[in-house]
Amino acid sequence: MPRPNRQTMLPRMLLAALLLAGPAAAQPLSPDARREVVQILRDTLRQDPSILRDAVAALQADDTRQQDDSLRSIIRASQAALFADPADPVAGNPQGRVSVAYFYDTRCPYCRQMAPTLAGLLKSDPDVRLVYKDLPILGPASVLESRALLAAHRQGRYQTLHDVFLRSGGMPTPESLRQDAQAAGLDGARLVRDMDDPAVQTHLAATLQLARTLQIQGTPAIVVGDRLYPGALDATQLRQAVADARSVRR
Repeated sequence: MPRPNRQTMLPRMLLAALLLAGPAAAQPLSPDARREVVQILRDTLRQDPSILRDAVAALQADDTRQQDDSLRSIIRASQAALFADPADPVAGNPQGRVSVAYFYDTRCPYCRQMAPTLAGLLKSDPDVRLVYKDLPILGPASVLESRALLAAHRQGRYQTLHDVFLRSGGMPTPESLRQDAQAAGLDGARLVRDMDDPAVQTHLAATLQLARTLQIQGTPAIVVGDRLYPGALDATQLRQAVADARSVRR
């Protein structure tokens, strides 16, 4: 007997599935008829298991699309928090038409690896606005450095101290941070005072809540337009993300 091909199998499977639907059928299946239908399904899948694999893959792809669509809706609803918070430090062109929200931890090794990539993007594309989102998730040292960075932002020297921290490997203390700030040309005493301002902690808490809303699970994470890119991107991937966002805006 010739082996049934997919064109003959699929109609048999559809018919069997409809018969098994129960309430949709005009008459309920008898036990014998139900066993026959089940056997049709089993025989068909045994003869061509790829049908089931394709069905599972299609369901997974549809689930992924739904999740992506849901996340994009959340991102679109969070545009102000992502890109228009006046307390967020900004690099690149403040008037750039493409904004990049960068969630990072100063002590995250992947974030440190991405620093030159981001700097290269800002140098090569004058239409990009980079919004720093301090997300200290790696412990007390990360929190301390993020507080110091936001304090440095009040002196207009966020980027300066940011670069110092990315080169540093030691464990920070308030005194070491004061010395680092002083050496970088900041007012160290003021920095330590501003670090303790409750508004700084409030801002960090808001960023953490935003990250949770966007389902960000680690650093680095980048949002461009209405898309979230988890993990480190290389230069080509980052430029493509910006290009995609730019094409949507036109």
